[in-house]
Amino acid sequence: MSRLHVLSYNIHKGFSQSRQFVLSRIKQAIREVGADLVFLQEVIGEHSGHRKRVKGWPVETQLEYLADSIWTHHAYGKNAVYTEGHHGNAILSQLPFSFYENIDVSTNRFERRGLLHGIIDIDGQPDPLHVICLHLDLLQRGRRLQIQRLCDRLLQHVPRDAPLVIAGDFNDWNESLSGPLEEALGVREVFKERSGAHARSFPSWLPLLPLDRIYCRGLRIVESRCLHGPPWNALSDHNALYAALEFESAESGAARGNSD
Repeated sequence: MSRLHVLSYNIHKGFSQSRQFVLSRIKQAIREVGADLVFLQEVIGEHSGHRKRVKGWPVETQLEYLADSIWTHHAYGKNAVYTEGHHGNAILSQLPFSFYENIDVSTNRFERRGLLHGIIDIDGQPDPLHVICLHLDLLQRGRRLQIQRLCDRLLQHVPRDAPLVIAGDFNDWNESLSGPLEEALGVREVFKERSGAHARSFPSWLPLLPLDRIYCRGLRIVESRCLHGPPWNALSDHNALYAALEFESAESGAARGNSD
């Protein structure tokens, strides 16, 4: 595999902004994108109340329902736990994980947050791909602490030249996080790199705020799209982000590093 198709999407627990349960429509929308990797936020792992009251609630978990037969490998990070169940981040993959772990990065008792870190071996590539799915705090102070923990995690556990994709809901409305991430990890945000600006992804019906991001390292950015308009504007309160990425050869990666 030389090209990687990536989707990142906050699914708002399967509900539209008008509180309609639209998980089946979300499933159809993400299937049509044809992504190899899908980074999801606000995925419900279990909810006994919704299971009883919401028409069309799946028999299996939301993660298994969305993955179906397309993404046969998936990882889930349980973050927010409450009386009726729990929700968190998830990664759907067409390729198997050799490892995954959810790291608690909560900064307060009201927002339970985690970093879901997976490792995927890619045929034809000398180094495994590291993938991170996250959903950061609403308050800037919390986001800064979480970015520091993300950087500490990756600097300690991931080789500096390993290919890397970080995607999710950064809640970074004032666009203060890309600089620290680029400097510490050598990543590039795909929309900022291609067009000079982060994608405006929230709210889905009138996207004004650049909350969602896809960062990469060791991969060439081929294409980036913010998926807006029908059907996306009637599903979650966020729009989805898509990127096509190509693995860099060892020679091109070394050449780019020497030119920096």
